[in-house]
Amino acid sequence: MIREAEGKDFEQIYNLGEQLHENYQQKYNLKELIKEKYFHILVYQQNEKILGFLIYTTIEDSTDIVDIFVDKKYRNQKIASNLIDRMISNSSPKMIFLLEVAVDNDVAINLYEKFGFKIIHTRKKYYGKKDAYVMERVIENE
Repeated sequence: MIREAEGKDFEQIYNLGEQLHENYQQKYNLKELIKEKYFHILVYQQNEKILGFLIYTTIEDSTDIVDIFVDKKYRNQKIASNLIDRMISNSSPKMIFLLEVAVDNDVAINLYEKFGFKIIHTRKKYYGKKDAYVMERVIENE
């Protein structure tokens, strides 16, 4: 099941996030951020366990994917695809989606390309010593 995150989910999100970034809990104060109307967290939950999450911000006609992560034990089960699909289907008819991804993260790049994202720019040393692609998808349905 995919749903908006609630306060009771933060501990599981932080535990998963530690696999993505060191000090994840210090990086994001989810309790405060979730109060902001532009900030969204979708979780993919099975039984009582959160298997993945997608954090994004939406301001007017622009959505930025902040983080997407799926527990390593549950990858290749379309969890990330389902989260992205839900985010896109929840958006307004005219929307620009943006994200950054490490240039060597072929799995993520392929996933984003399946959803119509295109590489539009390279940010040098965005991830410390690693470069990142900026990817974009534009939806212009009226």
